[in-house]
Amino acid sequence: MMMQYLEIKKQCEDCILFFRLGDFYEMFFEDAEIASKELEIALTGRDCGLDKRAPMCGVPYHSADAYISKLIQKGYKVAICEQVEDPALAKGIVKREIIRIITPGTIIESNMLDERSNNYISCVYINDNEFSIAVCDISTGEFLTTSAEGTIMRIIDELSKFNPSELIVIENNEPLDVKTEKMIKDKFNLLLTYKKYLNDDINSLKERFNDLKDISEIELIACSCLYKYICENQKSSLSQITSIRKYVISDFMVLDATSRRNLELAETIRGKNSKGSLLWLLDKTKTSMGGRMLRKWIEEPLISIDEINKRLDAVEELINNVYVACDLKEFLKNIYDIERLISRISCGAANARDLVSLKESLKYLPDIKSALSSCKSDLIKNMYNDFDTLDDIYNLINESINDNPPLQLKEGNLIKDGYSSDVDKLRDVMKNGKEWIANLEQKEREITGIKSLKVGYNKVFGYYIEITKSNLSNVPEGRYIRKQTLANCERYITSELKEMEDLILNSEQKIIDIEYEIFTEIRNKVAKEVIRVQKTARQISIIDVLLSLATTSFENNYCKPIITKDGKIKIEEGRHPVVEKVLSSIFVPNDTNLDLKDNMIAIITGPNMAGKSTYMRQVALITLMAQIGCFVPAKSASISIVDRIFTRIGASDDLSSGQSTFMVEMAEVASILKNATKDSLILLDEVGRGTSTFDGLSIAWAVTDYISKKIKAKTLFATHYHELTELEGKLPGVKNYCISVREHGEDIIFLRKIIRGGADQSYGIQVAKLAGLPNDVILKAKEILNKLEESDINKNIKANLKQDEVAVSLLSDKEKEINLFNFKEREIIEELKEIHCIIKCNR
Repeated sequence: MMMQYLEIKKQCEDCILFFRLGDFYEMFFEDAEIASKELEIALTGRDCGLDKRAPMCGVPYHSADAYISKLIQKGYKVAICEQVEDPALAKGIVKREIIRIITPGTIIESNMLDERSNNYISCVYINDNEFSIAVCDISTGEFLTTSAEGTIMRIIDELSKFNPSELIVIENNEPLDVKTEKMIKDKFNLLLTYKKYLNDDINSLKERFNDLKDISEIELIACSCLYKYICENQKSSLSQITSIRKYVISDFMVLDATSRRNLELAETIRGKNSKGSLLWLLDKTKTSMGGRMLRKWIEEPLISIDEINKRLDAVEELINNVYVACDLKEFLKNIYDIERLISRISCGAANARDLVSLKESLKYLPDIKSALSSCKSDLIKNMYNDFDTLDDIYNLINESINDNPPLQLKEGNLIKDGYSSDVDKLRDVMKNGKEWIANLEQKEREITGIKSLKVGYNKVFGYYIEITKSNLSNVPEGRYIRKQTLANCERYITSELKEMEDLILNSEQKIIDIEYEIFTEIRNKVAKEVIRVQKTARQISIIDVLLSLATTSFENNYCKPIITKDGKIKIEEGRHPVVEKVLSSIFVPNDTNLDLKDNMIAIITGPNMAGKSTYMRQVALITLMAQIGCFVPAKSASISIVDRIFTRIGASDDLSSGQSTFMVEMAEVASILKNATKDSLILLDEVGRGTSTFDGLSIAWAVTDYISKKIKAKTLFATHYHELTELEGKLPGVKNYCISVREHGEDIIFLRKIIRGGADQSYGIQVAKLAGLPNDVILKAKEILNKLEESDINKNIKANLKQDEVAVSLLSDKEKEINLFNFKEREIIEELKEIHCIIKCNR
């Protein structure tokens, strides 16, 4: 047996091998030592013909999922080795094989998955300055691919959309460097594996999927490598993956990893919690499928006006048609996760309860279609016309599978009476036999006169007649055959009882075998309809998301945005959707007016804690919500399509990669200046604050100048450098705004209102006082501030700033000659050094 174990272990050396022995999965040697530590189970040993005992531990097979899940969460792979022949029929060692390898990205078990999040496994292929990505969720059958030009950061930005739990990197070229590999692992907390691809892999992919003509060669490489890896682990046909869908990155609003984090789309920055995120606010879906679809919509805002308006019109109709919305909510709450159910059915992993759950979901499909019949919006009307209620699948399961079947498939009672004549006949035999045995007890009591006589059964000895020792003298001689002696009684059997026992037990095993065979046939029939079921599941998901957006919009008094391409964002009385929901006090709304001419860059000044960051984020979130097809928190809103949202808000040290807070900040600014277009929305918060005043102000000034003259994108720039307010009238499209504050003695009151004009002070000491700094510190700070204001330092700063204006204008005139603002060609650090040097010389 140990030789067999060692041979099988060679097939999965990078996995923990769960080796089936009877009712347990056993682990040996290093696997046992790892598992006992990670699972906190006892480590024992076993004699195996070696010099020392083999370390050993095990878990019961019927509760193995919980242990496997723990190992997967800790980043291990688990190979499942099963007995593949009946031990009773085996000659010698029972035959065993690895039936599946479970990795973080190949889980299909519902109890191991987050029901409201996809579990993606991805593959990346890098070829010079071009890359391709393939992404798959085998629990739903979704398989996507795309390609683009870009660096490793562009790849990370695209992967952040999917947040994969496992990544395959094709290593035909150079593998990732240690720094990049660590960055990816830390960012996504995933399992990273290197694989080679072969041309045969692509040929196999083309044989499996017919319609691949739109997929490029570089995308086929990533897809074929990923598909091969999944097949090797699942050891099944993966029939739930019915197609590979190509998507184009530019068909959606592009959001880099930094912007997703700063806008808190799916989780908060602090705590990484769902509560407090945009997803938490909008998610009122009734199904797991709808929850996953809503997350996709948030991660991929649209840029097509027609598609956005279709969603908005559908949401509006569900807001206005209360009766339809209420009916849909009632029906949807009864729908199970059809998407994952049909995947388990397709790969042969579903039990009878899964089929019953599918049936119970399909029961409500005609009601859902009927509720949609009165809708007029194009999106819902098209779904109604194309909605498949899957009646044939419902009828098949309803006629065949018991409504309350056992969890295990080899326990019988799977098939309904009347569906199979063979099963019905055997059940009649069992029923009559059990009735005969039930009557036997009374009959034997009358024959023997023993009132305490019992007829019983156990799995080891079968049926028996039990008589207490005080009544042994009344046992009929010759007819009763002793079977077992206990402390207080004797157990007997008769020839008639033995015959009936054989009849019942043989019938029971035959029923189990026949029922399992029938169940498998039914499951296979349902699996053949996987494309139809997946299509209906997707439609239900969309209906659920539209209803969720309608419910949120109605409850929070949102308005329907007007979507344009005129380059303008005009918001009247806009609110931050999440902050207003969690705020105990009344949220103060604010207007926004951005365009590509006179109101291109808004310089926002004011004290900390006054609401600058909240205001900027609310503009970004309103824009994003509009482009996913949701109503927005405002009195009115006209939103021009945005191709990207960039955010540079807050920063922290990245010590593991050797970057300071300021370096992280500058890297983010560099990325924005390299990638933003005139159709982008840029949020900048306190650029340049991580260095000296002159350095920081020079950087902030130069960045504003570059955006104004080169990129010409709509920008919100919050800053404590009040000197930047002098740029209004000097740079195209710059306007000053500030957060209004009311002074009350030595204290301040934040009014949270954005008004035209610039602030002339930061109220830093007052904010420090609000934060709870000791009074002695506050008094000393005021004393120092007064001395600085009275000194020549302040005068010199203002004089130097006048010269800075001249310096910046000179740089613009000689831009081609000295090439200082060409961030696409130089490292940002070197350029900023030159900018600062020239400004300093001009002073």
